Amino acid sequence: MINASLDRCLSFINSQSAPTKRALTPVGLRRAVTISRQAGCGAVRVAEKLAEYLQQHAPPQNAPWTIFDRNLMDQVLADHNLPAYLAKTLPEDRMSALEDMIAEIVGARPTVQKLVLQTTETVLKFADLGGVIIIGRGGNIITAKLPHVLHVRLVAPLDDRIERICRDDHKTPAEARKFCIEEEQSRARYLKTYFNADINDPLNYHLIVNTSRVGCDNSAKLIGDAVLRL
Repeated sequence: MINASLDRCLSFINSQSAPTKRALTPVGLRRAVTISRQAGCGAVRVAEKLAEYLQQHAPPQNAPWTIFDRNLMDQVLADHNLPAYLAKTLPEDRMSALEDMIAEIVGARPTVQKLVLQTTETVLKFADLGGVIIIGRGGNIITAKLPHVLHVRLVAPLDDRIERICRDDHKTPAEARKFCIEEEQSRARYLKTYFNADINDPLNYHLIVNTSRVGCDNSAKLIGDAVLRL
């Protein structure tokens, strides 16, 4: 039953992200960005600066560029009339197959596969509208065939990421290291389980940016210039 659910999940994602007949990005269509990131590399800072940079270069009548990170799940739940507490049940990782089977039998909550499908629908909706920066949740895989979406992977050396987390989140170095390692494992499992994709495969991205070498502000400008030329 679980394997069948996963097959349906992958089939739906593949059908929704199939290539369109347009080979080039249509003139006037608002671009979008997906950001995959290593834990602690400053993704939120980059996204905020990127939104500001793109807004500066946008026509005045356009709606503001919007970032979807943790608030993405809130929107998924709102789109599908689901209770808010479910946002805590879908980290970027896989819940146990046994828990999903029990949930399907008793109808206590949607299975993780169903939530992933619903997340996919919401991501596609936002990407189609354009003017959004989507962080995580397999956004680059979901929108892989959309010509107006730029896919970015942010990376940085582990020591630098540990230092940033200690500074920003007030963790000890040991706590920060544990957080980085566990987050990386979780995100990799999420993409592999639900999208059959390798999070570290460079072919899944237009750009891979080392935020330690480039800096967060310069990374945002680099990505923004790529978006404007897409």
